[in-house]
Amino acid sequence: MKTEVQTSSLNWPQSDGKPVTCKEKLKILEENKTELKQFMQDVFEDALLIGVDEEFMRDFLKDMVDQLRSPVK
Repeated sequence: MKTEVQTSSLNWPQSDGKPVTCKEKLKILEENKTELKQFMQDVFEDALLIGVDEEFMRDFLKDMVDQLRSPVK
């Protein structure tokens, strides 16, 4: 089943399940989300215009996310 991510008013959960409520932290998260979404869209579009297969590019971007490592131990 595909998980759909809301694009506005996202409830950012903490590791204990409670939502992040600090307005400054929420502002940073929303700004980062907006910037990342636009950057990923630009990278995706560039790849398709260059001739990269769409399904390959989607899988490539998903794999990049899967390879991210947490700085929190």
